[in-house]
Amino acid sequence: MRKNGMTRRGFLGAAAGSLAVLNGRAPAAEPGKAEGGRVATFSCDMTPPLGTPWYPSYKGLDTIEQPLQGKGIVLEHGGARHVLCVVDWCELCNDDHRRFCEAVAAAAGTAPDRVAVHTVHQHTAPMADLKAFVMLKDIPSPPPVPTAEAFSGPLARLEAAVREACGRLEPYDRIGTGQAKAERVASNRRVPLGEGKVGFRASSCKEAALIEAPEGLIDPYVKTVTFARGDKPLARLHYYATHPQSFYWDPRSSIDFAGMARETLEKEEGVFQAYFTGCGGNIAAGKYNDGTPEARQGLYERLLAAMRASTASTVYAPAGPVDWKTVPVALSPRVDAGFTGPELRARMLNPDGTPNDRICAAMVLAWQARAAEPLTFSRLRIGGVDIVHLPGEMAVEFQLHAQTLRPDAFVAVAAYGDCGPAYINPASFTAEGGYEPTASHVVPESEMAVRDALQSLLAG
Repeated sequence: MRKNGMTRRGFLGAAAGSLAVLNGRAPAAEPGKAEGGRVATFSCDMTPPLGTPWYPSYKGLDTIEQPLQGKGIVLEHGGARHVLCVVDWCELCNDDHRRFCEAVAAAAGTAPDRVAVHTVHQHTAPMADLKAFVMLKDIPSPPPVPTAEAFSGPLARLEAAVREACGRLEPYDRIGTGQAKAERVASNRRVPLGEGKVGFRASSCKEAALIEAPEGLIDPYVKTVTFARGDKPLARLHYYATHPQSFYWDPRSSIDFAGMARETLEKEEGVFQAYFTGCGGNIAAGKYNDGTPEARQGLYERLLAAMRASTASTVYAPAGPVDWKTVPVALSPRVDAGFTGPELRARMLNPDGTPNDRICAAMVLAWQARAAEPLTFSRLRIGGVDIVHLPGEMAVEFQLHAQTLRPDAFVAVAAYGDCGPAYINPASFTAEGGYEPTASHVVPESEMAVRDALQSLLAG
């Protein structure tokens, strides 16, 4: 860990890998200049071409219900730039996430470790793991997978949008924070069955017993961070932890209920809005969603109401300086039964397997091939506001833990950065069963590394 500028490498367990902390701070503001910095927003169409194999069915994209968006802000303070970016895609994994970070950084004139790129995680959107897709390209009877060309156009548009934003940076001097409960949106997917075991309440659920079960552990709050100049809001960033899909499996492009709420609020208020999905790995809308259009409309309306209320509750404070900190974390890949190389290759090569199952096997292999390369956890601090950026499908327990580490601050959390590790769970999930442990690419002991990284980011 890094304390007072000194680095100490600690042993985190052979299963979880090692953790090291790097501290990245923006240079101090020039003497005589007002506190605050400059900010610019960006937005662009991130929809791949029609015909692109579409997660999770991998049928060709045939309908654009709404175009997918890439949105975010460029921050400049004391000569340093940082970028917060979120894309209406399902996941960016491994080399694809790195490629996006490098492209956005180059467009903004900054370093990749000063960039946070996340996905909203809709399931009517692309799954991007070209390293896995290349493995599948030349095998017998390969499943359909997206090409590099399908993703290059959207990435080029994102680069152009970030570059253009840097030409219209404008001053901000205040940071606003607000929060409000989202009623009847999120519910925990892990429903207790007794004797220490759990069942699975998915994003869409029609089983009466699961619907009637309590919401379970969630973070009920939408949190909103606003960059403003005087009384004028310039950009609002919203954070909420749930799987953001109401339906899936058809080859349709949709921003789903979270994106719909975001875009409606932007039109209503005339202020830029971005939406980041928090630690929603074990959280979904299943208690309140049966997959019907009426259920999706209800989710949209209730999330929109919470975002409006969170915005209305905003309290402003002087912006102050920007502090950016990163923690590289190596998480060990799992290689237990079902996750050995031969087993994964057999799944990948199985011509009778579904495209999704075969592709998932290749994605595990892609993660195993790069797992020694650390993931980046980061934190942006502006006064009493901490925004934490995490990889993977993090369980909500980590978000709630992060908030306890700085109880007097406003802590917002974005997950779904690099999704190569897939689900990152508390170790207790393994014995309890349920879906999440079966879909994790990392060992259960990873919990320790995550908690240590959060402590390093938020301490002090």
